[in-house]
Amino acid sequence: MDHRSEIREFLTSRRARITPDQAGLPSYGARRVPGLRRAEAAQLAGVSVEYYARLERGNLSGVSDAVLDALTRALRLDDTERTHLYDLARAAGTSPRRRRPARAPQGVRPNVQRLLDAMTDTPATVTNGRTDVLAANALGRALFAPLHESAWQPPNYARFIFLDPRSHDFWDNWDHAADDTVALLHAEAGRNPHDPDLTALIGELSTRSTDFRTRWARHDVRRHTTGVKHFHHPAVGTLDLTFEAMELVADEGLTLLAYGAEPGTASEDGLRLLATWAASHDQRGAVPTGDGA
Repeated sequence: MDHRSEIREFLTSRRARITPDQAGLPSYGARRVPGLRRAEAAQLAGVSVEYYARLERGNLSGVSDAVLDALTRALRLDDTERTHLYDLARAAGTSPRRRRPARAPQGVRPNVQRLLDAMTDTPATVTNGRTDVLAANALGRALFAPLHESAWQPPNYARFIFLDPRSHDFWDNWDHAADDTVALLHAEAGRNPHDPDLTALIGELSTRSTDFRTRWARHDVRRHTTGVKHFHHPAVGTLDLTFEAMELVADEGLTLLAYGAEPGTASEDGLRLLATWAASHDQRGAVPTGDGA
């Protein structure tokens, strides 16, 4: 990944989505670009046009927190986008001699696996920033059976979504799942721009998936903390499940995801059925695996 290009395209894309009216600025004459002009963004941030142009060329090295906060206000960044901007600036200020390839953990501690296994009524998984599934409990493996049966090990959400046709049936709203996944990878790229495994994953998906390339070019970033996901499980049908994402403080970069159903709903019945299915089937043979490539 070209870090300067990442900065340039992120700032440019954020500027392009703000109109002069939204920013409280007068609009004169024909506009050749969407959103704000560079000079207007500089005005809103309280910096010179020349200095803003330097930032938008991808040079955030040595930029102060005050300037980053001014950019945040001028470009109307949300909290996740602001964090991403700070991540990009921090990476830009790292000396090449001090850069070390950042590799996300490849597994979980036994205590974490025991915690997962104790959650017998709740599907739960542990993922890293590359969307690798590093651990799961029995119900978690059952919920994501098609993912765990794919050819990629460890199972990877991004590869499954963009390279496995079954993902379109598995997620009731595939576009939303795809958007979220790319936004998560973009945020991870800001935190760990020198992770060779992440770079390889993004390169692979960019080469093999037009859907991924299109979304990657938007430079959206997103946090994955809570919400509702809509699945169509091949064994038990439709499941509308809430989820909570909890960072494992002792294991930097790892997140525990736990899923549940609203009481008294068909999805609660579906989870009970899933538990019965999981107890009586071999997960590697219960659902047709397909090609997975």
